[in-house]
Amino acid sequence: MNFNNCHNINSFRQLAKQKLPSPIFNYIDGAADDEVTYSRNTKSFEDADLVPNVLRGVEDVDLTTNVFGKNISMPIYCAPTAVQRLFHYQGERAVAKAASKFGTMFGVSSLSTVSVEEIEKISNSPKMFQFYFHKDRALNQDLLDRAKNSNFDVLALTVDTITGGNRERDLRTGFTIPPKLTLQSMLEFALKPSWFLNHITSSPFELPHLKNYVKEGTNTVTSIGEYFSTMLDQNMSWKDAEDLNSKWGGQFALKGIMSVEDAKKAVDIGCSAVIVSNHGGRQLDGSRAPFDQLKEIVDAVGDKVDVICEGGIKRGTHVLKALSLGAKACSGGRMYLYALAAAGQRGVEKALSIMKNEIERDMKLMGCKKISELSRKNLRFRN
Repeated sequence: MNFNNCHNINSFRQLAKQKLPSPIFNYIDGAADDEVTYSRNTKSFEDADLVPNVLRGVEDVDLTTNVFGKNISMPIYCAPTAVQRLFHYQGERAVAKAASKFGTMFGVSSLSTVSVEEIEKISNSPKMFQFYFHKDRALNQDLLDRAKNSNFDVLALTVDTITGGNRERDLRTGFTIPPKLTLQSMLEFALKPSWFLNHITSSPFELPHLKNYVKEGTNTVTSIGEYFSTMLDQNMSWKDAEDLNSKWGGQFALKGIMSVEDAKKAVDIGCSAVIVSNHGGRQLDGSRAPFDQLKEIVDAVGDKVDVICEGGIKRGTHVLKALSLGAKACSGGRMYLYALAAAGQRGVEKALSIMKNEIERDMKLMGCKKISELSRKNLRFRN
């Protein structure tokens, strides 16, 4: 596989596998337990069939949508994901620039390897900061202040990482942040010399949002599961989420909502959006796919808050199916992470271009000139 032959998200996955040391590729690619939910996230879209209309005059198609109070150029954005400079030395810088070029939103993780202050300088598109609620309240306040001072548009509190998921691939490969040097890992790095050379010659690896508060991830190796289980506050409550929303004072979302009950509570505490997500199948294996839960959540709260569908999206048709059920937009992580690992900013730009072209072409084939013309009339479910 080479870059010129990457015509879809799965082909970028193949190229990323060629480029990355095994522990790092499997960190992106893996999920919890038997990875049943991970697989189901994408397969769930196959249970819905699109029903197109014809003769609608679709030469000009408008893909713009308004979400979190901001207009974006297409109905999909780059979800926040951690430690991107492990996958490619350009890391979050590449994704921020690519998202800006395509006029869509970029989500920055609390575990980003590039600071929100730098992202603000290089990005002119809407930006989301993904917030992890730590036991250390001073760290929480610092994260909030930095995102606010950097003029981020949205704060998204992740609520499905109350403890670490059982990511067995990471246990088998010994994946840690930063990578731990062992005989096995050195062999893996030697097999991918280009990645290793870029890793050791680029600026030192760090987690800039955490480095003044915790050693893990910068000076001390840790696993993601250990980080979630030991540093995040397992007593986080609805009151904590409500207080955080009040302190933020802007567009606020809960990321990881999967039940109607929780979606309604999100409305009650003043959220402006809910992100229907199971963390890419990386937390609770055996949980429902976001697309399978989307209809009932939209029916319950879609007239009060923006509902985002996140998980398993690899095709433009997946986006159209979610929008037809009532999602305001979709977001994806692996969608662009494989491309980042494969070719840095150039890869992310091509992945976003592929998604945009697919959505536009599929809109024309559906007989729709704008997002608002998609509806449940366009869908039939097999079961």
